[in-house]
Amino acid sequence: MAERLDPVDVVTVGAGWTGGIVAKELAEDGKQVVSIERGRERSPDDYLTMHNELRYALRYEMFQDLSKGTLTFRLDPDDEALPMRQLGSFLPGKGVGGAGVHWNGQTWRFLPYDFQIRSETLDRYGPEKIPDDMLLQNWGITYEELRPYYREFEKMTGISGNAGNIEGNIQDEGNPFEGPRKIDFPTEAMITTPVLERFMDAAASQGNHPFMAPSANLSEPYTNPDGVARGPCQYCGYCERFGCEWGAKADPTVTVLPVAEETGNFELRTHCDVRRLQYDEQQGRVTGVKYVDTRDNTVYIQPAETVALTAYALWNVKLLLLSGIGEPYDPENPEDSGNVGKNYCYQNFGGSAAGFFDDEEWNLYMGAGALGAAADDWNGDNFDHSDLDFIHGGNIAITQTGKRPIANNASPPDLDRSWGSEFKRASLKYHNSSVGIAAQGAVMPHRTNYLDLDPNYTDQWGDPLLRMTFDWTENDKKLAEFEGERCAEIMEAMNPTKMQVSKTVVGQNENYDIRPYQSTHNTGGAIMGPNSDISVVNSYLQCWDAENLFIPGASAFAHNSGYNPTGTVGALAYRAADGMKQYFKRPRMLD
Repeated sequence: MAERLDPVDVVTVGAGWTGGIVAKELAEDGKQVVSIERGRERSPDDYLTMHNELRYALRYEMFQDLSKGTLTFRLDPDDEALPMRQLGSFLPGKGVGGAGVHWNGQTWRFLPYDFQIRSETLDRYGPEKIPDDMLLQNWGITYEELRPYYREFEKMTGISGNAGNIEGNIQDEGNPFEGPRKIDFPTEAMITTPVLERFMDAAASQGNHPFMAPSANLSEPYTNPDGVARGPCQYCGYCERFGCEWGAKADPTVTVLPVAEETGNFELRTHCDVRRLQYDEQQGRVTGVKYVDTRDNTVYIQPAETVALTAYALWNVKLLLLSGIGEPYDPENPEDSGNVGKNYCYQNFGGSAAGFFDDEEWNLYMGAGALGAAADDWNGDNFDHSDLDFIHGGNIAITQTGKRPIANNASPPDLDRSWGSEFKRASLKYHNSSVGIAAQGAVMPHRTNYLDLDPNYTDQWGDPLLRMTFDWTENDKKLAEFEGERCAEIMEAMNPTKMQVSKTVVGQNENYDIRPYQSTHNTGGAIMGPNSDISVVNSYLQCWDAENLFIPGASAFAHNSGYNPTGTVGALAYRAADGMKQYFKRPRMLD
């Protein structure tokens, strides 16, 4: 029997970036907010001894325990899905702050093209450019509508960078292809290094427009509009898979969550696993959440006026399916099916080039998660696709994130084997003399790439596991080949002694492989759109089937762009919080 608690104004399911932003904004607005988080509490004090590569980067200290809850995976709807028993392709976080604690800090705005991708593709290339099984659609929001929320996220986190487009005026040191912004970044770009300068010179010599990448690793001391003061990055090289002991890398535990707590209107409940949203289908509303305190297995029902579903993208979809909110997607009949689980997408890192330099050495052990240089000439629709058999593209970049000693062991392609004395000598020689250029390719939705509930496997509570059906498409493969060629051109201009080029998607026999790490950029499944016929949420991330339920996060992406998703996730969270404030003033479906 569940214990029923006193009602509150807002419940967030999870306390990462999206949950933290919603909690902070609504608590400041005077609402009583409860955030329910299945992991433990965290703060920078936990990270003082975190430079332990084996424990955190390789043994996954900060990530979810798959013995308690995982997903099943298959390549094709006709295959039998099997549980993911080991972390590999992506690394969902656990604990307060979620993946926002262990991320690298690379923070981008999606291109204006992304939000109107179907319309712009049809206008420029005609309907034959979109394959029948590519479920390409507009997002139901424009870049201009989302622009102020991007700015809010960048100011809160203190993003370092150089603007490329200030109200239509192209700036010399920034990205000329970005959408217009009102003001420059809050802090200056991070330092350049010899490797980054080498890349930018080489890229420019090939006609590209390189720039320093935007970063949530602070380049200088910064106090944000909420009064949160943080110090600058120390370039230690321990960002991805680690928390930042300095607070220099923006994360929810050093930004939005402390501000929410200071209001006196916020309560954080840790070690609590939400199993269901309480849904009244007749009323078209959620009435709260049902959760388990995992310390003693007590079951609670927390009533709420509004609920923000702010878990990781995959688990947002799982909770919708378990709670019976919206109709599940059916790949056999996509036009007449529901939308929950539809348009699952990922990130395509197939195109890349590695360079080995015999006579040069750099201090590559120093770095930061978002210390890098990039070029957007081959991203989005910034280049003509008329004679190409794919759409979209990828951000091409080189990063200096810090070469940690265990995981980084590059050796040139002409070695006969990856063991023995010759391999050891090459590993030592090239540790500080090898670099890589990679394209972060966009992934378009496909009819048979989707999420649903598995009929055979269950989690620790006996609930069905989420089932992922995903494989690379022809668009992904052609995009990777094209972007690999562009990476090779830039690397060749860097004049390496030896070079290795990849022009294929990451996987086995050109199929997606869930085992090797690629990125924690899982998107879609509860997508946004202009109407309920093709989407789960509207432009305020408000659920069409439950008007007091808001679902920000990467689950709302109708496709995945050629960038890291966090900047757009943060912007959508601010947009959702704005919508929730409007809803409290006058409950209704927002437009």
